[in-house]
Amino acid sequence: MIYNQTQIRLFSFNIRNSFLARKPADQSVNREDIIVAAADVLYRNGYEATTMKDIAAEVNLTAASLYHHFRNKDTLLLAVLEGGLEVVIEQIEPVANSNKTNVEKLTEMIRLHIYYVTQNTAVGAAMVFEIRPLLNFRVPPRNGNQFGGSDYDEFLDRRDRFFKRRAYFEELFVRVIEDGVKKGEFRQVDPKIFTKTMVGANNWVAVWYKEGGRLSGDQVARMIAENFVWSLQPYRSASLP
Repeated sequence: MIYNQTQIRLFSFNIRNSFLARKPADQSVNREDIIVAAADVLYRNGYEATTMKDIAAEVNLTAASLYHHFRNKDTLLLAVLEGGLEVVIEQIEPVANSNKTNVEKLTEMIRLHIYYVTQNTAVGAAMVFEIRPLLNFRVPPRNGNQFGGSDYDEFLDRRDRFFKRRAYFEELFVRVIEDGVKKGEFRQVDPKIFTKTMVGANNWVAVWYKEGGRLSGDQVARMIAENFVWSLQPYRSASLP
């Protein structure tokens, strides 16, 4: 499988070693390659049907070599989700904290989120379909996934940090909407419910968007951003007829 430079760049973040084992590993394949490959395999097969052997084959590693990089499938899934989330936060956080109007902020934040999803559909789809395995993670680990005691505790800590970061990501949108309502830029809505609806729809774009289709990723992102922001305009009815 060939990865484009955008995909590789988007995963260039600190994964806190992602449960790297202490044995030497094949240096021709880096962690970012493996994470991108894992996202792609998860997208095709789903979490339950994906094996470490499948992911290893995607980057021409043996399963044994892959275990030198990542302990198990759960840590790989978490790395995929962490990576995508951190990239989007890095993009939208400066916008949320800028001096732009709330209409401008929300429009740009939605556009950036959706554009990222269209360029990384496997990661976006993981945000939709593969969150539950992390929520339902249990002991003993599934599918032969093994943890030592300290590794298991570290995994739970990282998982909890991920969900806190996901809550922070949503909070960036909530703040903008709340301020927009307060200043009369947006109609009265429940900012948290609106945000969850919007973020869910944004992530779902990964499920149906096809590269090379009628609209580019940027066009789709702009169109959906305009629709959501338009729905918040103060002159619109606050309730259904």
